[in-house]
Amino acid sequence: MNEGIRIFIPAAGRGERLRPITDHIPKPLVPLLGKPAIQLVMEAVAPLRIDGMGVNLHHKREAVQAWVQSSAFASVTQLFPEEQLLGTGGALKNAEPFLKAGDFLVHNADVISDIDLAILIEHHRRSGNIATLAVHDYAEFNSLLVDEEGALAGLVKKGKERTGSLKKRAFTGIAVYSPGLLDFIPEGVSHIVDAWQRAVREGYRIGTVDFSGCEWTDIGTPGRYAAAVFSRLRKEGESVYIHPSATGCESAGLGGNVVLEEGACIKGPAALGNCIVLPGSVIEEGERVEGCIKGPGFRVDIGTDGEGNGKHAIGSGGSDRRFYRISRGGRMVVLVEYEEAGSDYRRHIEYTRFLESHHVPVPALVSTEEESASLTVEDLGDLSLYSWMQCRRSSEDVEAMYRRVLDIALQLHHEVSQKVDECPAISGMVFDYAHFRWETSYFMERFVRGLLGVAVSGEAELEDEFERLARESDSFAKTVIHRDFQAQNIMVTEGGRPGLIDFQGARLGPAAYDIASLLWDPYVRLEDELRDGLLDYYMQKSIAMAPGGQDGEDFRRALICCRLQRHMQALGAYGFLSGVKGKRYFLKHVPEAVRLLREDIEETGGEFPVLDALA
Repeated sequence: MNEGIRIFIPAAGRGERLRPITDHIPKPLVPLLGKPAIQLVMEAVAPLRIDGMGVNLHHKREAVQAWVQSSAFASVTQLFPEEQLLGTGGALKNAEPFLKAGDFLVHNADVISDIDLAILIEHHRRSGNIATLAVHDYAEFNSLLVDEEGALAGLVKKGKERTGSLKKRAFTGIAVYSPGLLDFIPEGVSHIVDAWQRAVREGYRIGTVDFSGCEWTDIGTPGRYAAAVFSRLRKEGESVYIHPSATGCESAGLGGNVVLEEGACIKGPAALGNCIVLPGSVIEEGERVEGCIKGPGFRVDIGTDGEGNGKHAIGSGGSDRRFYRISRGGRMVVLVEYEEAGSDYRRHIEYTRFLESHHVPVPALVSTEEESASLTVEDLGDLSLYSWMQCRRSSEDVEAMYRRVLDIALQLHHEVSQKVDECPAISGMVFDYAHFRWETSYFMERFVRGLLGVAVSGEAELEDEFERLARESDSFAKTVIHRDFQAQNIMVTEGGRPGLIDFQGARLGPAAYDIASLLWDPYVRLEDELRDGLLDYYMQKSIAMAPGGQDGEDFRRALICCRLQRHMQALGAYGFLSGVKGKRYFLKHVPEAVRLLREDIEETGGEFPVLDALA
């Protein structure tokens, strides 16, 4: 597809169904995690060979015009003001001098999708269609009739359900047109569907490409807008989004699905959960903003999750288990579903009971259903330490929180470890030489070769270094460790109390592995001075709690070995989760993990020269 194409983005409408939001913000500028909807559309078409973009204007035209003219797309975009709304057909006729040069793509400004636009354009150019519509099977909007060859055959008539061999499909708001279609659009106000029907009556073919199964949403109503925002949040592996210009979130209690857009202001302690706070909104001290879209002087109820579901998926990590928040017995609990009631399922139950009995803050077990390989546990909310750190917080508050988390680590490494014989499931799981070697093999297979495609020179020498590292890591004293003791697996509950999740990988291993995971965490970058102070806090308390004392130098040596191991394991996981599992959002953590690995290697003073060269 070497020939260029022009783009037209309808952006003039009043957005009546999205009121009262559109009384304040034109629909094309409604934000989704800091980006206006129109920007997402422009970014979606940007990879195409574009000969120019057109945008029509009417409702709040000054705001849309100002955004376009200050955007990265200003130099390739022409604006087409409409004194009165001309409709979906009239808008194209008004831009005819711009569009008649060749084929053009029309993409509604309120549609967010992952439809492959290049495929749509290529199909149009091969087909000889006068228009090619991107369609999908979407029961709520199915209004087109499509024949077996994909041609538009008519519109669904109310009360007429029998369609024979014709399929019902919905128009996605995305289409490619040949300039000839403009001849079927009259001057003035008109609807594009009328132009389709005129063209068909004249013997022209309106074709379709079926993109059923692709991700698609419009933001035409508050509920759909909220669903699109929360879907995008999950897709990016987040539960909280805070625009850099938002203020005051450090004083608020944040639940999950919290979005603070540009200029949002929280004036004092407040409670937020399952909400979108629009640009310029102010939340007063003591206010509860939950299950709603909050705008300047208004709020719109969107229910508990923005999608109106009684059972909805939660969590965005790397686990293959499925997690749902449900109501049971008048309270919210978390349903955990396993593939089968195997060893992982039983370990979850045994670990939970053991840790609960020693007052480790883990989600309490509510019920188990072995037949369905499921269990329900206490709901610790959606706010992880990782999300908690998205707010700008004072170093004093961060240090206090991390000390509370380190107190849990100390509890595991000492009090729980002394009672580990009570739980054979943990005492029989040892993080030993074989596991350390597996981590470095995982790093090489999934990250170095798998994700990066890097050919390694001196591989035998590198394996010797890994062998030496694994044997030394295995030589250190072992305690009960969480093994994945990082910010995504630490939940911050009401009152700022931390709790642990995803502890089913707990084993007997070097305590330093947990400390490396927490204080040198690719998810959260701590200032060096703060980290050093937290490490001293842990070590002093650990030495005091250890029978017969603990060798501080031995622990520091274990720490550097565990840092090396941990960061290679993390990079292997990011490679696997992004490349194999398709969870591409893990890629954003790769640069920090690589930086930490290089820092680890430097601190060994040349002990691992081949790994150093690879890094």
